[in-house]
Amino acid sequence: MSHSTLPILSLNTPGQTIESYVQTLKAIPLLTPEEERAHAVQLREHDDNDAARTLVMSHLRFVVHIAHSYRGYGLPHADLIQEGNIGLMKAIKRFDPNVGVRLVSFAVHWIRAEIHEYILRNWRIVKVATTKAQRKLFFNLRGKKKNLGWLKHAEVQKVAEDLGVTPRDVLEMESRLSGHDMGFDGPKDSDDESDQVTPATYLEDIRFEPEKLVETAQWKAYGKQQLNNAMQQLDDRSEDIIRKRWLGDEKQTLQELAGTYSVSAERIRQVEQTALSRIKKNLSMSSLSIH
Repeated sequence: MSHSTLPILSLNTPGQTIESYVQTLKAIPLLTPEEERAHAVQLREHDDNDAARTLVMSHLRFVVHIAHSYRGYGLPHADLIQEGNIGLMKAIKRFDPNVGVRLVSFAVHWIRAEIHEYILRNWRIVKVATTKAQRKLFFNLRGKKKNLGWLKHAEVQKVAEDLGVTPRDVLEMESRLSGHDMGFDGPKDSDDESDQVTPATYLEDIRFEPEKLVETAQWKAYGKQQLNNAMQQLDDRSEDIIRKRWLGDEKQTLQELAGTYSVSAERIRQVEQTALSRIKKNLSMSSLSIH
């Protein structure tokens, strides 16, 4: 089978399984270094889609191999592969054949990066890793742990040193990995009271308590008064524009106000932005004076 006639493969095809997908990939011949360079040059210099497709198809088996190492996160293997395929295509788009490295070596980073992003988005409802240190720990901590129990002090220090993070980062990530998602209300079809230890059973709703309602009303009144005070420090035109653009029941457009004041819509926008900045500054000064 020539590369120019290779079929488009998809794990979303009805009846397609991981096993049949892998078997199909094995039938696609690998490229020699010379063939790989020729196709990469054709893509880079002539934006040749056929060359790009050939490079993608011949490297799909490597994506499957990489994705297989992430199956321990409990996410669908097919989805891991699909995300890795996206990384492969991004790598091919950026690959420079003149650097002197094989495409597979260059693409590994991009393939893993896309799979990592997918895992971080889908492993939990609540993200467990957002900072650079947390992301590094998420994908390395489980491999560093020698047992299923909590890390000992010496092990925490060793992991922190090996990964270039603080011991506090290690302990925080270990705690996050040991937790699990919990529904707010719990299962609706459970009659066992022991299954009902969910946030809904112990979090208190104080929104409608009398003192909370009074406090909320007072804060709204205070905020409205502070806004009116800040507005009064504007010139008449700026105040009118802000009220009609933001505070009226039927907000006017820039074009409508431009007609009212016989200026351009851009001029109205400039006045509006200047007025909003002054209001923000006045509100900030008012807040500081309270404290």
